[in-house]
Amino acid sequence: MTVRTTLITAVAVLGLTTACGSADQGGSGSSDAADAPAGAVSVVTSTNVWGSVVKAVGGSDVEVKALIDDPSADPHSFESKPADIAAVAGAKLVVGNGGGYDDFFDKIVDESAQSAKRVDAFALSGKEENEHVWYDLATVRKVADKVAEELSAIAPDKKDAFTKGAADFGTALDGLTAKVEQIKPAKVVVTEPVPAYLLETAGVEDLTPAEFTEAIENETDVPVAAIAATGDLIVNKQVSALINNTQTENAVTNDLVAKAGTAGLPVVGMTETLPEGVTGYVEWMTKQVDELTAALGTK
Repeated sequence: MTVRTTLITAVAVLGLTTACGSADQGGSGSSDAADAPAGAVSVVTSTNVWGSVVKAVGGSDVEVKALIDDPSADPHSFESKPADIAAVAGAKLVVGNGGGYDDFFDKIVDESAQSAKRVDAFALSGKEENEHVWYDLATVRKVADKVAEELSAIAPDKKDAFTKGAADFGTALDGLTAKVEQIKPAKVVVTEPVPAYLLETAGVEDLTPAEFTEAIENETDVPVAAIAATGDLIVNKQVSALINNTQTENAVTNDLVAKAGTAGLPVVGMTETLPEGVTGYVEWMTKQVDELTAALGTK
C-alpha cells in the first residue's frame, strides 16, 4: 500500500525551520535529541518500525526520529509537517521502506537530503511485489547489516559498536525465526496482506480472495462477491483464524471480526507500526508471533 501525504512547499519549510528545532522526537523507535550523547549520528526513518531497527543497531550512538510514530495513526493518510522535512534535511542517514509504501518519504529525501546516506528496505529485500517487508525477517536482518555499514562509514570510530549491535540483533532475529517456524501449518483469512511474509515463513496459507485484500489495501469498494466469499470462509470454519490489520479497520473488516467472534474463530491483530509502550522490533514481533502461535498452535 502507499502511504499518502501532503508535502509542504520549500518556502514554508524555510519559513518554519526555527520552530522545527523544538519538535517532539520521542516515542517508539525514536530518541529525544536532549538524551542523545554528543556526536550521536542523526537518523530519520519513515516509520518507527525501521526506527527501532536502527536503534537496535546504533544504541546510544544514534539519534533516531521516525516520521510515523503514532500507534493510533493511520499510515495511509499520513501528512508530513515542516518539522519532519527539517529533520530529514539534517539527517546523516535516512531509512525508508520503499516499494511504494512510503513514497512521501522518498520525495522528502529526494528534495531535502540528497547528501544523506540512504537505506531502502524493499530494494535490499530482492522482492518484486508486496512491500510489507518488515514482516520478512530475512529482509529485516539485511537492513540491520546495511544500517551498521552506513553508520560505520559516517562514524568510523564507532564501527565496532555498530557491527556488534547488528550481530546481536541478528541473533535475536534467529531466535524469532525459530519460533515462527514452529507455528502449526494452517489456513487463515487476512484483512490485508501485511503479514504475508511472516505467514509464509510459518507455512500458514492465506485463503483470502485477492479481490478482497486488494480493495482493502487500495481503500476502494470491496466487490460484493469477494465480501461474501471471504465471510463464508469464516462462517463455515474453512480457516483456523482471522488476522486483522487493526490500523486499517473499516465497516467491512469489522464485520469479518464480528463473524469470527460468532463462529468462535480466534482473531489475531497485527499492525504496521509499533504499538504504544513497545520500543523494540523483536519485542513487538515476538508478541505478534506468540499471539499467532496461541491461535494456531505449534507443530
